[in-house]
Amino acid sequence: MTALPRNSAWPADRIAEARAVIADAAHHSDHLLRLACTVLATHGESAAERADAQRLLLVLDARRAIARAQREDQGRAAQ
Repeated sequence: MTALPRNSAWPADRIAEARAVIADAAHHSDHLLRLACTVLATHGESAAERADAQRLLLVLDARRAIARAQREDQGRAAQ
């Protein structure tokens, strides 16, 4: 693994990418949205940004549970 230079723009670039993904959530997969939320929940600049990212993670997790339940119901109906 290579070490990043001390003045690297890498963390700032990743945070900017995470913000862009969330801003255009309709065009990104839930997996990518979860990754962006995790980045912002961990490295967001403000407490509000970190809290918002955590809330969006909860919404994504709830949506995943609903989709899974719907798939299971469809599987039972097909039997």
